[in-house]
Amino acid sequence: MIDWFVNILRTYPELAVFLAIGIGFLVGPWKFMGFSLGSVTGTLLAAVVIGQAHIDIDSAVKSTFFIMFIFAVGYGVGPQFMRGLKVDGAREVFFALSVLALCLIVPLISAKVAGLELGYAAGFYAGSQTISAAIGVATDQINQLGLPADEAQKYANQIPVAYAVTYIYGTIGSAIILAKIGPRLIGVDLVAACKEYEAKLGGASAVETGDGIVSAYRAIEARAFEIPDGSDLLGKPVKDLLPGVRIYAERLRRDGKIIEVDADTVLQAGDVVMFSGRRGDLVGLLETSLKEADAPELLSIPSEKLDVLITNKDLHGKTLGELGKLPVARGVYVSKLSRNMLELPLLPGTEVHRGDILTILGSKRHVEAAIAEIGYADRPVDTTDLAFVGWGIFIGGLIGTLAIMMGGFPISLSTTGGALLAGLVLGWLRTVHPTFGRIPAPSLWLMNTLGLNVFIAVVGISAGPGFVAGLQQAGIALLLWGIVATSLPMIFSVYVGHYVFKFHPAILFGACAGARTTTAALGMIQEAAQSRIPALGYGMPYAIGNTLLTIFGMVVVLILS
Repeated sequence: MIDWFVNILRTYPELAVFLAIGIGFLVGPWKFMGFSLGSVTGTLLAAVVIGQAHIDIDSAVKSTFFIMFIFAVGYGVGPQFMRGLKVDGAREVFFALSVLALCLIVPLISAKVAGLELGYAAGFYAGSQTISAAIGVATDQINQLGLPADEAQKYANQIPVAYAVTYIYGTIGSAIILAKIGPRLIGVDLVAACKEYEAKLGGASAVETGDGIVSAYRAIEARAFEIPDGSDLLGKPVKDLLPGVRIYAERLRRDGKIIEVDADTVLQAGDVVMFSGRRGDLVGLLETSLKEADAPELLSIPSEKLDVLITNKDLHGKTLGELGKLPVARGVYVSKLSRNMLELPLLPGTEVHRGDILTILGSKRHVEAAIAEIGYADRPVDTTDLAFVGWGIFIGGLIGTLAIMMGGFPISLSTTGGALLAGLVLGWLRTVHPTFGRIPAPSLWLMNTLGLNVFIAVVGISAGPGFVAGLQQAGIALLLWGIVATSLPMIFSVYVGHYVFKFHPAILFGACAGARTTTAALGMIQEAAQSRIPALGYGMPYAIGNTLLTIFGMVVVLILS
């Protein structure tokens, strides 16, 4: 039975790849003491075990899926990365660069002192800094060194060994340092710091008064009330009825006719008016003085809930509270703000950036008016602009093949580096001209996740036969030096972010996690902080880190070769 199964995998290696992914995604999420391997490490370890059957897989499969993954990475972080090149992101960029410099230097020194061979050093870097994409970039660069085929293959097989040994602490250690140890290093109460920062952004007023475009989103309702003689709501435009409170008159019935209300409409006695707003406001401010009316014809108003890509450069850097004061915010409520597929806290003081996704809801006419001002409606669709993806990867990869000779070695971006660059540029262009290059979020997730994990599965299966021997040869040294290479940059990031760049503690640890692109650590930080506030510091450093940490995989090979 076993021989039959092994023969099937050897005959149909594509099945071995999907078996590794299936096992990896099954066991990867399992938690032990609050931590898990993650799907990538789970897939790698499953692939290594399957690889003991000596299964041959064409290397083109690995390259094809990796270049798809790396393009998706660039596309996703492009808007933030390009913003970092401008003045308004200078502090975050220089902070990220200072942390990333140590993320390169410490693994390099550690690899030198430990006497690691080239492949082990590249995998050691990728695992200790938890940057899976560096595996592919490092492998590409090794293949360009002009080494004998057997030597290049030996180094390529060493990479996943070192990665697997160092990645687990790279993830767990980073999370513990940033969420548990970091606040103690600088003597702050993270929960209190986040509450203070939340109040600074208008957190308290958002709950109490409904200030800002976002605050009314809690059980939004539409109810109809009759306006009696002598009401305080008579004789003034509806925009002035309840200053500072997000309750809106949407439409009314007057003399048997349905009238659409605008900001300057003046209510009359006997009008039956449909108001929208937060349920608590409607109950507390209207229900006590007005009689509710049964008016289904008023309440059956077309409504929408849509994701909107922010493309209006005039809105960049404005807060949600400032957006709430714009005329087009009338009758529009925000349910979510996302950046780099990460949800941000909804507070009046939260800034929006060009390229963010704002989820808004309200009556159709108000939502459509808001979209025209904000940007582009990211309406749910089932299709991806594959012409855009194909040409983007092809042209980027073509640029990446161009090389210059330096020290006797050909230096180039490689096809994967070129695809990353193309993704960055095209992802940014999408925010400027959103009429092309559509990649829905689920498709982008699939390109990221499937691309990376197919690549990792092929790497693990190919390296499987020599994995155990490699682990025995370098395992202890890799593990101990991996702890050093992971810990020092993270500890440094806390101190330099606090004392040099003066980040508020509430966002400092999110910025540290972003520079190291460790989303797992951000999750633990938010749990320790009992707040989403740390996510506000994550975006820009993440965009810079995701790009440079990947490129550093090539740099490690060039320096140590």
